[in-house]
Amino acid sequence: MRVLVIGSGAREHALALALSRDPGVTAVLAAPGNAGIAKVAEQYPVDASSADEVVALAKDKQVDLVVIGPEVPLVLGVAEAVREAGIPCFGPSADAARIEGSKAFAKDVMAAAGVRTARSEVVDTPAIIDEALDRFGPTWVVKDDGLAAGKGVVVTTDRDAARDHAAEIIENGHPVLLESFLDGPEVSLFCLVDGETVVPLLPAQDHKRVGDGDLGPNTGGMGAYTPLPWLSADAVAQIVDEVVKPVAAELVRRGSGFSGLLYAGLAMGEEGPAVVEFNCRFGDPETQAVLALLESPLGEVLSAVADGTLAQLPPLQWRDGAAVTVVLAAEYYPASPRTGDVITGADSDKVLHAGTKRGDDGALLSAGGRVLSVVGVGDDLEAARADAYATLGDIKLLGGHFRKDIGLAAVEGRITL
Repeated sequence: MRVLVIGSGAREHALALALSRDPGVTAVLAAPGNAGIAKVAEQYPVDASSADEVVALAKDKQVDLVVIGPEVPLVLGVAEAVREAGIPCFGPSADAARIEGSKAFAKDVMAAAGVRTARSEVVDTPAIIDEALDRFGPTWVVKDDGLAAGKGVVVTTDRDAARDHAAEIIENGHPVLLESFLDGPEVSLFCLVDGETVVPLLPAQDHKRVGDGDLGPNTGGMGAYTPLPWLSADAVAQIVDEVVKPVAAELVRRGSGFSGLLYAGLAMGEEGPAVVEFNCRFGDPETQAVLALLESPLGEVLSAVADGTLAQLPPLQWRDGAAVTVVLAAEYYPASPRTGDVITGADSDKVLHAGTKRGDDGALLSAGGRVLSVVGVGDDLEAARADAYATLGDIKLLGGHFRKDIGLAAVEGRITL
């Protein structure tokens, strides 16, 4: 099987690496890829958001499966264009991808499906921001209703900061979604979805804030770990039964059946799981940790979803132990990251590339805010953390920074339900 991976981040590097290790995959291609993906895949300079370019490449290279990593191509309809060309594709249609592309749409689906989520209100004009803010707080959750690459959310007890963020979103032409604050530890649960068939992967926890102790602004994600020692198998089954399956069934009922990876971001409060957000694709950085423990052949797994045969897929196999992903970010990230600096010591297979490129002299250079994801694996979470941070110690990037507490609260038993 020849597989084409669409995207250029650490998530796509993780996907390409796992596919390259699948004996049933004869070739891995990537578009556009990055400096790290180049080690495991043939790369092509294609615009990932262009259906015409992706379809043309898939046809030219005679691929058997297209796997779309980022949300933007999915929201723009690249997946259905690939399928209409007669090529199996892992990724939902544009209609189904609205579960991430429009938070208001997601709220409507959840309401119809009876799924617990935050109380919310859409604001689209500056004149009513203050009036709407009065109906929320003392912790305000202010979201961009469109795609914002994980950075369009502000959670704050500072009303002025909430107002400023809402005004900025509206000024940029997007509606604002105000939400009530959901308490409880957060969980990321990835589920393979084929219509109403749902198969969960291992639960993970992301660390969104830029600084240790969950301080500083939100980012696209500074690290993640899996599995969660404080979350039982029964709790995962509850999430699947009370959240993911009802939403998948509601999308089918609306004629927008989901095919691909449905990501449920949840808060585990006293009343059970409540949805913070849905994404229509593998999440970053959780994917890097989750795939590090997957023993089932990834090509076979993704093909079963794309072919509509997920219900016949054998149970997923996982290696024992834990995995931790730590993100190395560029100086000044998440504000205005510095790029173009030389990176050394990043040759290990445990290092997945995100914002990187090769210089004219072949040197590895930073080319984005989140530069690398370093994955550690061990018999338990403490060992996985040690493995990741040992690898990070060998990497040099001027001004580079990373959180030192990824998974630490779980190791120390500070997370409970």
